Amino acid sequence: MKHVLTSFRNLSLAILLVLFFAPSTQAQEETKAKAMEIYGFIMLDAGYNFDQIHPDWYDVVRPTKLPAFKNQYGANGNTYFSVRQTRLGFKNYFQTPMGELKTHFEFEMFGTGVDAGQTTIRLRHAYGELGKFGAGQYWSPFMDIDVFPNTVEYWGPTGMAFFRNVQVRYMPIQGETRLTFALERPGASADQGVYSGRVELQDVKPKFKLPDLSAEYRHAGKFGYVELAGIVRSIEWEDQGLDQYDLGGDALGWGLNLSTNLKLGKTATFRGSVLYGEGIQNYMNDAPVDVGIKNNPGSTVTPVVGVALPVTGISAFIDQNWNEKFSTAIGWSMIDIDNSDAQADDAFKKGNYIVGNLMYYPVKNVMCGIELQYGDRENFKDGFSTSITKVQFSFKYNFAQTFYRE
Repeated sequence: MKHVLTSFRNLSLAILLVLFFAPSTQAQEETKAKAMEIYGFIMLDAGYNFDQIHPDWYDVVRPTKLPAFKNQYGANGNTYFSVRQTRLGFKNYFQTPMGELKTHFEFEMFGTGVDAGQTTIRLRHAYGELGKFGAGQYWSPFMDIDVFPNTVEYWGPTGMAFFRNVQVRYMPIQGETRLTFALERPGASADQGVYSGRVELQDVKPKFKLPDLSAEYRHAGKFGYVELAGIVRSIEWEDQGLDQYDLGGDALGWGLNLSTNLKLGKTATFRGSVLYGEGIQNYMNDAPVDVGIKNNPGSTVTPVVGVALPVTGISAFIDQNWNEKFSTAIGWSMIDIDNSDAQADDAFKKGNYIVGNLMYYPVKNVMCGIELQYGDRENFKDGFSTSITKVQFSFKYNFAQTFYRE
């Protein structure tokens, strides 16, 4: 483990040196303002939940938020209305002696975290890019946003990587074919499993000495593109207690993500991804914890240890444009966790996500559609499983205005 972490530190240092000392290719270009774009949309979702889901997530399909036991979230059958997908963003473009400067600020109204279930401002992007360098909150290079299908269900495929993270990035190759490296804000979550609530575990605190290191390479062509992304991360935790136990430890998180968009004729696109890793759950669209607890029999000092949980994710969708007025998206996604032996019997193990829709575009900048949505959940060891079926109607009104100035 120490050898791996030493290599990780050296690689991180090398990337930092490249970031700060790579030469500019446009040093003689005169500064000139180009454009500012204001854009967004207003969106209403209305639907019916035939089954139960956590009330904070009433208007999405998240297998991890389905009941872990029978009737955990009350009665089946609920109508919902939501405008939480509504969005507003600003982009600016300038020419400078160091290349093009781009800024991107965007927010929506979908509350998460402590604001889960609320209609409130949520930051999506706060990002700036100058030539081949970028910094701020933006899509992680480990994820591929182009895999997201043309659906109205907000949360999206459960088995795809999906994470906007604070980062510093270097892009030596830009365009349709591209190469990106990034140092990202670290972070992880842990499950204390069947020992949850034990006082000995209350003194165990997370520690993140190093940033996460991610990279992507995309090769594009007439067929579409294929992309390979990877990530490596150091996860540590310290036991600050004064008892007889030593429950500190560390884990190496890593993952690979292969994704693609393939053109199926002139009117259809296949969007798919397959990924595998350990301790990368917070980079997934819908997954539980990064680190699980495992029994360590025979040790009186360290009776349990933390381990990075393996995760497999698959997403496969087809977007079909029937004509200028109608389109359809249909597909499936899956996530599977290899649980550790001391996790609770009702811990999340596996989830599926299936969506199919019909979209109608009556005039420019207006969309309305109907979508059938399904998700299911399987627990770790108690044999319980559950599912949800939803029907959703959505109405979306886009707006955008670009201002040019010399």
